[in-house]
Amino acid sequence: MKIRSTAIVLTAVGATALVLSGCTSGGDSSESGDAESITFWVQEDLPDRVAATEAIVASFEQESGVDVEVVSVAEDQFSQLITSSAAAGDLPDVIGGISLPQVRTLSANELIDTDAVGAVIDSLDASTFSEKALELTADGDTQLAVPSESWLQMLFYRTDLFEAAGLEAPDTYDKMLEAAEALNSPEVAGFVGATAPGDAFTEQTFEQVALGNDCQLVNSDGDIELDSEACVGALQFYGDLTTNYSVPGAQDVDTTRATYFAGEAAMFIWSSFVLDEMAGLREDAKPTCPECAADPAFLAQNSGVVTSIAGPDNDGPAQFGEITSWTITDGANAEASQQFIEYMMSDGYQDWIAIAPEGKVPVRFGTTDSPTEYSDLWATLPAGVDTKAPLSDFYSAEVLDAVAAGPEDIARWAIPQGQGDLLGALQGEQPVAEAVSDVAQGGDAEQAAQTAAEAARSVQESLQ
Repeated sequence: MKIRSTAIVLTAVGATALVLSGCTSGGDSSESGDAESITFWVQEDLPDRVAATEAIVASFEQESGVDVEVVSVAEDQFSQLITSSAAAGDLPDVIGGISLPQVRTLSANELIDTDAVGAVIDSLDASTFSEKALELTADGDTQLAVPSESWLQMLFYRTDLFEAAGLEAPDTYDKMLEAAEALNSPEVAGFVGATAPGDAFTEQTFEQVALGNDCQLVNSDGDIELDSEACVGALQFYGDLTTNYSVPGAQDVDTTRATYFAGEAAMFIWSSFVLDEMAGLREDAKPTCPECAADPAFLAQNSGVVTSIAGPDNDGPAQFGEITSWTITDGANAEASQQFIEYMMSDGYQDWIAIAPEGKVPVRFGTTDSPTEYSDLWATLPAGVDTKAPLSDFYSAEVLDAVAAGPEDIARWAIPQGQGDLLGALQGEQPVAEAVSDVAQGGDAEQAAQTAAEAARSVQESLQ
């Protein structure tokens, strides 16, 4: 196995092309002889997770005789690297850990071997997968990717503070605002959420809030809806929270977590990947609240979760989450690539999920002979990095059940309306994150929504 596991961090396309010039298509023979070889990009740059991936790949190589070159790619560099690699004719054979918008971007640029992807699904048996996961990773009857696992975006809240103040779980806009106002103080912010402009995490955070108010990116006819009354209302609500009851400055994936971990916020929005860290199982991201010195798991034991937030313009709440997938690129060594993904979704699947079970909820529930094998296994897997322990040691069954049920309840912008390509294309410009940043600084919600809608319409027109 040839490994390039250090995350690629680049600032110029020219530099990217230079670094990737060593990548070869999987159809070439490896340096060791006539053995087949493939190049595998994994969208992951945390050293421990990359090392665990390499161990699984090594087992596949030993069993199959296929050489695999592993390339670790940082998430925020993925789009740039794919663009330059495609232009140079040096695409990898297999890509793992890609999000739904990234799947759509690859599809829009005709970079996917859909026949090979479909063959993997057929081999593994489509009935063993979550129907929702297959739906979100398909374009009509054409499968674009092999869905692997999911993570959920959730609102975490301090149950101890809520109970002391007599507050209900913050599962609606009104309850969130009531709690934020009641609990906000110089020592503890009522809420902290992402507001950094140009940041995918800001868009993801707001999409969850927006879906709860039935704010959609597009309607059933494909028309942009970001300037609708529902979206203006969602922006106004989020702006109210972040302007009046949060901490100063632009907030991102790191600062929101740090604030809640320090005990300085009563609510925050983050993904299920935070569960092991909140339990004190990761040394480089441990809770620092005053109570956490004596009990590193204090926040885990005193935090509740809300998976769906309902706004006033919606009949029911909606759950935001992500499906991460595998795909095979156009021109890849299809046979070896199919063999590799089938291994990662069967013999290697337990070890793959075990890398980070808090953020890798399986969407292949089991096998044809054992339909719930992987979903049953998930609940028993130890989480954490420096310390390993099952999440059930720290969280209630209610919390874990909410995480496990996520794959079947995930809602996303644009994909149900057949506009997944637009969702992918917007990742470069991030007009929604810009709108959120604007209202977080006191800007007018209606104007911010109109600006975002105009930018989205411009991107949509460029795709036609």
